[in-house]
Amino acid sequence: MLQALMNLLSLCFRPFVHDSKSDSVGVGREGKEGLLWYRDIGKYGSGDFSMAVAQANQVLEDQCQIESGPFGTFVGVYDGHGGPEASRYVCDHLFRHFKAISAETQGVVTTETIQRAFRATEEGFTTLVSELWTTYPQIAMAGSCCLVGIICQQTLFVANLGDSRVVLGKKVGNTGAVAAIQLSTEHNANLEAIRQELQELHPDDPQIVVLKHGVWRVKGIIQVSRSIGDVYMKHTQFNREPINGKFRLPEPMNMPILSANPTIISHRLQPNDSFLIFASDGLWEHLSNQKSVDIVQSNPRTGSAKRLVKAALQEAAKKREMRYSDLRKIDKKVRRHFHDDITVIVLFLNHDLISRGAVQDPPLSMRSALEH
Repeated sequence: MLQALMNLLSLCFRPFVHDSKSDSVGVGREGKEGLLWYRDIGKYGSGDFSMAVAQANQVLEDQCQIESGPFGTFVGVYDGHGGPEASRYVCDHLFRHFKAISAETQGVVTTETIQRAFRATEEGFTTLVSELWTTYPQIAMAGSCCLVGIICQQTLFVANLGDSRVVLGKKVGNTGAVAAIQLSTEHNANLEAIRQELQELHPDDPQIVVLKHGVWRVKGIIQVSRSIGDVYMKHTQFNREPINGKFRLPEPMNMPILSANPTIISHRLQPNDSFLIFASDGLWEHLSNQKSVDIVQSNPRTGSAKRLVKAALQEAAKKREMRYSDLRKIDKKVRRHFHDDITVIVLFLNHDLISRGAVQDPPLSMRSALEH
């Protein structure tokens, strides 16, 4: 129990800091503008990257990381809900599990190795919830969407739980135009395909999806159908007092309502694949796939992620008929009424490095440095 409490304290109170072993690698400015943190440009194993995070919640619930080294490149965007504990746990453990499991197969990445890493992370968080149930039961309601990209041997693997998204910017002919290709599958009850999937999995439950205030929710509670955490929707023993009554189901679960099994695709990288935009749904709520790709393509690489975040914030301000400069003055927590936490990572693809299987030395390990 003592160890579990220490683990919880580390999740709740550690600053979400940049942990790069390679500050000397690459150039570019890193900074903070109010509730916006950014790294304008840096280098990873297959090219350049840009990263930015904007906070809206009282405590930042988005987490992200880039890891690059002999194994390839690992990118993670983790959009938490119900608190920051699950997304921070995923950021601390998913890559570690992936790296350990990949080592067992001499670095060969497969759908199975990725699934095993997700499964180990889910099991670890569920164990933590169990250990803390009597002292901190609200952790049972913390969950996280998980979007992961892995570049290894000229192949991109994308694994996703929830409604974050990765979009590929793909050059079209010799026109200079770039098309937006969405690579991830989303799991949100507002999508008809997801509602149908849930109804097929739970044919005897007419309330498996409920329309409330114009929004479809699983059991009338949560929009996403897959996540790490949210154990109150997966295990009967956590769907009871003392958690809040609005999260308790009227009938016992005979099977988990939500899943932690990611949708995984593989994409062989081609010379006309220009860049990748990984982002939490806070971005996609305000910008379309093509608009985002156009912003990256029509501007310098430096500052790409920050530029996307600011474009989303400007759209959020416009929807509320206010100026962007006024939105920036609104403090966290209140800001959540205008937009969500937003995380963006842009990876530019250098195909000379990719084809050579270049190894980054020293390795890169980086998270944003936006404190809570």
